[in-house]
Amino acid sequence: MEKISFRNDILPLKNKLFRLALRITLNNAEAEDIVQETLIKVWKKQDSWNEIESIEAFCYSICRNLALDRIKRADNLSESLDETQYMAADTSYSSNPEVMVQMSERVKLVKHLIDHLPEKQKSVIQLRDFEGRSYKEIANVMQMTEEQVKVTLFRARQTIKKKFSETDDYGL
Repeated sequence: MEKISFRNDILPLKNKLFRLALRITLNNAEAEDIVQETLIKVWKKQDSWNEIESIEAFCYSICRNLALDRIKRADNLSESLDETQYMAADTSYSSNPEVMVQMSERVKLVKHLIDHLPEKQKSVIQLRDFEGRSYKEIANVMQMTEEQVKVTLFRARQTIKKKFSETDDYGL
């Protein structure tokens, strides 16, 4: 096993860890604090880095657990993600302002639906669809089997699809 370097292997994960923490907490400041705590905890465990199968999965697990603990502790009834920060409008498909507004509203709706999923489903969607992680990596992070990850992801997507269709057909 090769030697793990904090600077080269762990520090580059900070943006991905931030996105995971943000997806769970829905709060920029808390997500930053969680990433900092995660990096500190990983640093303190440097004696056992070579025993860890995947340092990336280890970091994700710590970050996820800290974020979930923070939510439980604070009884956080948080607000939705800041759409302006996470929504880059793709204007290549149309110059029609009406179509752009409709697409923008649909993206906001999907983000709202994701924000209101159960924590497990929200985390799996974040790791798979936003971070592009494999089922095996997600299973390691979430401490689940790969089959459980697939089922959870399927159920989350079905919930979003159903609620999106209902809202799209009938409005809010």
